[in-house]
Amino acid sequence: MNATPSCPANDGHDAINASFSTSYAGVLAFIAVAAEGSFARAADRLGVGRSAVSRSVQKLESQLGVRLFLRTTRSTSLTREGELFLEGCQPGVACIQRALEEMRDLREGPPRGHLRISASHGFGRCVIARLLSAFRAEYPQVSVELLLDEQVPNLVADRIDVAFRDGVLEDSQVVAKQLVPMQLVVCASPSYVQAHGQPATVEALADHACIGRRLPGGRMQRWEFRVDGGEVHLQPETALMFNDTDLALQAVIDGLGIAQLPSYQLREALRTGRVVTCLDRYAPFDRGHYLCYLSRRQLPKRVRAFIDFSTQRIRAMDLDILSHWEASHQVAAQDSPGTPVKV
Repeated sequence: MNATPSCPANDGHDAINASFSTSYAGVLAFIAVAAEGSFARAADRLGVGRSAVSRSVQKLESQLGVRLFLRTTRSTSLTREGELFLEGCQPGVACIQRALEEMRDLREGPPRGHLRISASHGFGRCVIARLLSAFRAEYPQVSVELLLDEQVPNLVADRIDVAFRDGVLEDSQVVAKQLVPMQLVVCASPSYVQAHGQPATVEALADHACIGRRLPGGRMQRWEFRVDGGEVHLQPETALMFNDTDLALQAVIDGLGIAQLPSYQLREALRTGRVVTCLDRYAPFDRGHYLCYLSRRQLPKRVRAFIDFSTQRIRAMDLDILSHWEASHQVAAQDSPGTPVKV
């Protein structure tokens, strides 16, 4: 019994690929000849040999089963079928030309298009949202979409142009640029301090009304400290709990307790005296706040414009509220170092 030879599984795909390749080259050659009225001039326009243009058109005619040109030694003109085919190709050609012009405008003209930005709720509200009015005034042709989420974004799947995150995104494809320090600061209102005093050590938090925050996944956010050069993570008993840092800050301002919050969120409240810092000598290690994007190569002008704009504006803000604490309190820290936490 004779076995029937089997066809390779990819023969169909290869045939499709070959057909598309032939058709695409043939259509390009056909449009060039129709526009120039000559195979020789079409070849010059496409930067290939005349014979290559002729072969491409012949293969296209063979695929279509019609003659597209009437050729003589002196002239080349479209047949009726050629005129119909050209008419059908023109909308597609116009779309391609518009796409090429748009890409050229994006590269050479002023920044324009749509920009998608991701940030955490706190940093997005306190820092990024306040930049958008000035950015739009400078780049009116760029529309902006600001997405606030505590979850780490997938820049590709979520189509994010720029992301702002505490710490570096763990993705080798992501370019991460540190903007400012990421400091966690324990704070209280002057009225709370007047009534209850400040905790002198990390352990003394057990004697105070602590305001906690629940993370999106449901677990409580732990408080972070640096004790004897090492990291300490605590989960103090809470008197109040929120899943929003703005509400936690307002509770602190209202004198309801003590919270550990990012320095960028406290900037205005500290400047106006509505809150004071506590346990500064135990402030945790700086994790850095980063601007993240996918690639340094061929960045759209709107993305490059926003990166440069936001970098300059954010670094000009006074977000490093603990930078001079150690120098100004060095003597006091030596005189009253406090009791380190045992871990």
